[in-house]
Amino acid sequence: MNVGATQKVLVADDDAINRQVLGELLKPEYSVLLAKNGEQTLERAVRHLPDLILLDVMMPDMDGYEVLRRLRADPQTEHIAVIFISGLDRPEDEANGLNLGAADYIAKPFNATVVTARVALHLQVVRQRRMLERLAHIDGLTELANRRRFDEVYANEWQRARDARRPLSLALLDIDCFKQYNDRYGHPAGDRVLRSVARTASSFMRRPVDLAARYGGEELVLLMPDTFSEQAQQLVTGLRLAIEQLTIAHDASVAGPFLTVSVGGATLELEAGESAAELLDAVDNQLYRAKHAGRNRVEWRGPLAARP
Repeated sequence: MNVGATQKVLVADDDAINRQVLGELLKPEYSVLLAKNGEQTLERAVRHLPDLILLDVMMPDMDGYEVLRRLRADPQTEHIAVIFISGLDRPEDEANGLNLGAADYIAKPFNATVVTARVALHLQVVRQRRMLERLAHIDGLTELANRRRFDEVYANEWQRARDARRPLSLALLDIDCFKQYNDRYGHPAGDRVLRSVARTASSFMRRPVDLAARYGGEELVLLMPDTFSEQAQQLVTGLRLAIEQLTIAHDASVAGPFLTVSVGGATLELEAGESAAELLDAVDNQLYRAKHAGRNRVEWRGPLAARP
């Protein structure tokens, strides 16, 4: 869910009047989906991934308890919050629903004020949980993805590239003489520089599947799924030039008067059966070559499409 996006509520009830009343009650604040039985609920939950489901317990084809069991068994829907709404008002009925993983239990006949308050409360919890999940994946200084997030995405993209036999390009970017920059201008200035480089790198990751992440220290990693070697080389060469053209003074650099970066990269060698770790090692070796060949340059495994 994007920050500020309208949250989705799925109302599942076999009674048409209940569906209509609940739908009209929630529509002013939320995007409302309707389902009239258990199968519809499961299908729409997978297709739309609502933030919350209001689920009737007593439905003819599949009761709400079974629907909840199936939601929790599916990785796509296991985290969706569920509130039971039911005419079963015995304590053991409520306990059964909560033990299965329901977030709340509202007895019928329901009170509109109670329903709207409970829905608002649980959707606030959903927003907060997702914000925490997002923050857990973000580097606090650069606001790029952090190493943990990169590791997760990289593992998935490497597997996808191997299975689909599609290219996957990877690059490591290192700020030249960054220690000397910090020594000369101070660590607060170094932090500002790192943020500037991160913003520039992020601006070059133009597709939703591309990822720029902080790899560690002054190193950034660029993940470019479904990108052939020549395309990736052209992109990172443009990025290297863009960072140099920020004209951030760096008197202590051996690479030039302005702040620059060295970049090493490689594209997955599918025919060789290259592992995820081997591709990372290859990229790291190319970065080493770039730094020891004078810095402020791109080194790519294989022939370079665009020399710096």
